[in-house]
Amino acid sequence: MQSLNFPAYEFRIKQKENKYFIFDPIRKKDIVLTPEEWVRQHVLAFLVQTKLYPASLIAVERALTYNHLKKRFDVLLYNKLGKPEMLIECKAPEVSLSKETIFQIATYNLVFKVPYLFVSNGLSHLLFVLNESGVYMPTEVFPEI
Repeated sequence: MQSLNFPAYEFRIKQKENKYFIFDPIRKKDIVLTPEEWVRQHVLAFLVQTKLYPASLIAVERALTYNHLKKRFDVLLYNKLGKPEMLIECKAPEVSLSKETIFQIATYNLVFKVPYLFVSNGLSHLLFVLNESGVYMPTEVFPEI
């Protein structure tokens, strides 16, 4: 798989019947290794191994309903009080982080109303924080959980 703009992490990858699988330590199962999953696993490793967020505070690929539509978010990080803190959207490396990507995560956030939004395609990353005026502003500072 393609090298990404994250620290180097060790992953458990195996091949079965001409498909590659990567072990997801949050979901505790093997997942088909797609380019988007490669990015998602790097984001999860970054959260747990680099930022030291407890794995127990991370939800991965769960359903949400917005405007009677069923969707799935990529990653949701909770704070120690169990309140959603950061919504994360992962894209494959060949997908640019466009206005459509930001609109997608902003739409999902209408359900969660988190103070932090993070978008990554593995090569580029965008982090936003909700300011006192209720506007999401770019930041480089991850939340303390």
